[in-house]
Amino acid sequence: MRFGVSTHLFHDQRLSRAHLAQIAGYGFEAVEVFATRSHFDYHDPAAIAQLAEWLKETGLALHGVHAPIAESMAAGDRWGAAISIGVSDNARRQAAVKEMDAALNIARQIEASAFVVHLGTPTVQGGENSRTAAFRSIEEICRLAEPVGVAVALEVIPNPISDGDSLVTMIERDLEATNAVICLDFGHAFLMGDVPDTIESVAEHLATTHVHDNKGKKDDHLVPFEGRINWDVALMTMQKVGYDGTYLMELANTGDPGEILKKAQAARARFEKLLAY
Repeated sequence: MRFGVSTHLFHDQRLSRAHLAQIAGYGFEAVEVFATRSHFDYHDPAAIAQLAEWLKETGLALHGVHAPIAESMAAGDRWGAAISIGVSDNARRQAAVKEMDAALNIARQIEASAFVVHLGTPTVQGGENSRTAAFRSIEEICRLAEPVGVAVALEVIPNPISDGDSLVTMIERDLEATNAVICLDFGHAFLMGDVPDTIESVAEHLATTHVHDNKGKKDDHLVPFEGRINWDVALMTMQKVGYDGTYLMELANTGDPGEILKKAQAARARFEKLLAY
């Protein structure tokens, strides 16, 4: 078991060595890079090579790469146009898959465990979520990822095709790929219903996590214990299903990143205490 932080915390900035050093400075061992070109230009081989150097210098492991979900991200949580593999327009869908392939270049150069992918977009964003289109896209992405040696982690997100049961059905009944797994997003699972039920439903395919909290109304990406998720029960259920992988904190920049990381460090200590029983 290890703990990491997503660069989502610095999503509205160009990723730098200082960001990784700050994460490492609070005792975290791993990082997930959010592949948004305004944050990290995954199309640039030199940028990927530089990232490899930063990881080596800071002692962080690249746990995962979050596949592109938007063209850009700006201050004030202002998202650019969505990049979605769940649109029925084939040209747009293929363009999205092409971006996924480009983001896989990070894992082609730097060893990583998970390539986290959204099937479509959250319902609140109002985009199209075609299961047929998402399935075709995931088939292609799994084929692209197989020679890279990275698992394609379908993320639990709040839309009708991405709840835990739907993802399990896609993996077990429809996909022939052996490298498709599930990323349990605790905050998203809470917004959609019961976290322990979701954990148990995805258990056989659970390979990675996104850890954050909310108050049950919107996707706040708060530090654990600052929202309404019952972490005692959630972590007991994670123990029950035998999960011993990475707990990857995907936190919003609600103020000073240093203060957020300090709170995340304290939350980690509470996790470790709960998981020790």
